[in-house]
Amino acid sequence: MLDHHNPRGGFRNPWPGATLNAELGGLLRWWFVDRLRNPPPPDPDLSVFPIVGSRYLVPRASEDVVTLTWIGHATFLIQVGGLNLLTDPIWSDRATPLRLVGPKRRIKPAVRFEDLPPIDLVLQSHDHYDHLDDLTVCRLEATNPGAHWIVPLGLTPFLRRRGVHEITELDWWQETTVGPLTIGCTPAQHFSGRTPWTRNRTLWCGWSIRTASRRVFFAGDTGYHPVFADIAVRFGPFDVALLPIGAYDPRWFMKPVHMDPEEAVQAVRDLAGIGGGGGGAPRFIPMHWGTFKLTDEPLDEPPQRARSAWLAAGLPLEQYCQLAHGETLVIS
Repeated sequence: MLDHHNPRGGFRNPWPGATLNAELGGLLRWWFVDRLRNPPPPDPDLSVFPIVGSRYLVPRASEDVVTLTWIGHATFLIQVGGLNLLTDPIWSDRATPLRLVGPKRRIKPAVRFEDLPPIDLVLQSHDHYDHLDDLTVCRLEATNPGAHWIVPLGLTPFLRRRGVHEITELDWWQETTVGPLTIGCTPAQHFSGRTPWTRNRTLWCGWSIRTASRRVFFAGDTGYHPVFADIAVRFGPFDVALLPIGAYDPRWFMKPVHMDPEEAVQAVRDLAGIGGGGGGAPRFIPMHWGTFKLTDEPLDEPPQRARSAWLAAGLPLEQYCQLAHGETLVIS
């Protein structure tokens, strides 16, 4: 049995110190002790988060062009290998099972759902509400019934109940092909569960996307873990890496499951093999910030710290690709 498979059923993080203190006592300490002693700093005016025009190609880009458009949070429209794919799609106003309470979207989706090109493939990292959205799944299946969903172990029943038919489940380190793309399931340090009684019953992961000439890494939702370098050896080297940088404060609570900006930069260094004889760093696109207010850091702090950490590490500034909502990076 693989060490991320829990012998008692479900899944677990196989590394020391990687378990979230998610008991009720931890949440109460955060919400009613930490926040009373140290109130979270205010967020900036939302005008500092512009939505810019996208440059993806309709209906599809040619096979030798890659475009990556940030729609918000961990949702990207990626055009690669002549196909259109989405990562962790969410177009709803709240990341919650309740439509009137819970984390509310601060920045609207930077691409209207109606303006999406035909979707060929969806990559899903795990089942949390800010990544797997019930209403969005149903809308995508209604408008793109032939789309192929690639998901970690255990998510097929959720999608089947919402009418999705084309589904491939993968475990860590497994691969599958869709047309010209080879998709690899990569380890991540996180947890799963849409209710308290389904905690860790389904797997969480990241994804590698490979064509004959390009390689993209989407890390999903993850804390910093020791196998980023192994991911690069197995599935890289990567042209571009999409890594989360937000939802990290307070660190005593969030460290096991969410990287802070400095850890994300270290993960890029690991992916590049820097310090171990590797080549140059891939382009780094920060994600998982500035869309939903999930934790205590100001919404605009993660990219400021990520850019500072990137420069402090001596990495090439042109490889740091902080996108505005809606912005498209084109690699041709």
